[in-house]
Amino acid sequence: MSNRVVHFEIPCDDPEKTMKFFGDAFGWTFQQFGDMEYWTVITGDEKLPGINGGLMKKQNPGQPVANSIDVVNLDATVRKIESAGGKIVVPKMPIPAVGWLAYFKDPDGNIHGIYQDDPSAK
Repeated sequence: MSNRVVHFEIPCDDPEKTMKFFGDAFGWTFQQFGDMEYWTVITGDEKLPGINGGLMKKQNPGQPVANSIDVVNLDATVRKIESAGGKIVVPKMPIPAVGWLAYFKDPDGNIHGIYQDDPSAK
C-alpha cells in the first residue's frame, strides 16, 4: 500500500491554451484520454522523481486543482476518511480499464482524490 500522491488534475476553461502554456513553460506533453475532454499529462522522465497527471475542461467554475492518493481499497479508505472527519464530495466512480476514483474534502475544506488501481473497472 503506497498511500502516496500519484496523480494531479488541472481543471481549466480553455484546455488548448492551458496545454500550450505548460508545454511552452515546462516541456510537458499531453495525450487525449479516449473521447473525453481529458488529457494525460507527462511531466518528464519517468526515471526522475515526480508524478504525471491530467488536464480537463472544468466541470464547474470553482473546481480546484486536485491531487489523487493511491489506495489499496477505495471503499475501506472512504470509511477511514469519514471516520477521521473528512467528507466524500464525489462518490466512487470507475475509470474504465484503469481503476476507481472518488474525491473528498479534508477537515480544512481542501479537495483530494483517492484512486484504486483496477484494470477491470467499468
